[in-house]
Amino acid sequence: MVQASGVAGDGHENGAGAGPGKAAAEAQESMTPFDETYDRPDPRAFFRVFRHLGYRTPHHAQQIHRRLIATGVCAAGAGAVLDICCSYGINAALLNHDLTLDDLYDHYTSPRASAMTTGELASWDQDFYRSRRRPDAVPVFGLDAAPNAVAYARRVGLLEEAFGENLEVAPPSAALLRAARRVRLITVTGGASFLSSRTFRPLLESAEAPVWVAALVLRTGSYQPIAECLDSFGLVTEKAARPTFVQRRFTSPEEQRFAIESVIAAGEDPRGKETDGHFHTAVRLSRPAQDTVSHPLTGLVHPV
Repeated sequence: MVQASGVAGDGHENGAGAGPGKAAAEAQESMTPFDETYDRPDPRAFFRVFRHLGYRTPHHAQQIHRRLIATGVCAAGAGAVLDICCSYGINAALLNHDLTLDDLYDHYTSPRASAMTTGELASWDQDFYRSRRRPDAVPVFGLDAAPNAVAYARRVGLLEEAFGENLEVAPPSAALLRAARRVRLITVTGGASFLSSRTFRPLLESAEAPVWVAALVLRTGSYQPIAECLDSFGLVTEKAARPTFVQRRFTSPEEQRFAIESVIAAGEDPRGKETDGHFHTAVRLSRPAQDTVSHPLTGLVHPV
């Protein structure tokens, strides 16, 4: 979810949480909000805006998520993925279909798509995704504070379950808690700066088996409060210091200045990354301790 769906700072950096603390409030004030793209009836504005900014986070997440699934964390028929701050189901589209992020940019910014009504686009998308579905597809549930975005993703078949809820400001619905029982992998490719234990705790409490949590997190803030929450459920959080992954270009010198100052304050080096004009993310993967041994982080997170 970037601002109700997800890209202000990190492809979806302002979503499921309206701000659990000072850092989130500062990020909201300093990063471009993109409010007009996050909860439209369909994804066309989202892809038009973020193609212009070189938004790449779902591209990087695609292969990481597929490697995680390949470990058997979501065995056939026994588990599901929950994508938090899922927006229009982009991660689900890339995980379960023979598509690239550039394919999605081309699809949604094409003259044909531009000429359609939302209903016509949804009908076209149903066929588009159905014809590209991978045989190893897994169930994906979506959670985002943008109800129109998740409804569209559900309508075109990207999400098996869709929840337009913000757990940072209200408790989860009974339906979401029921769905969480099946969850074995939680993914976050945007929004981590605006999430807290209020989002993660009820989901993990409802899960009927150990859950992995994979997050691509902007280098401008701390993931420690979330890691501490996950630790209370027996999950060990590892950070992949290398590589970092380009998120998007800055929209202004002010946004770049905020990012550089925040990265330095977090004890990281912005040279060659934020100083070169882009937000960067780093991967955090949280799992039971035994899984960190059987599936080392270095084998799951490496350059695309």
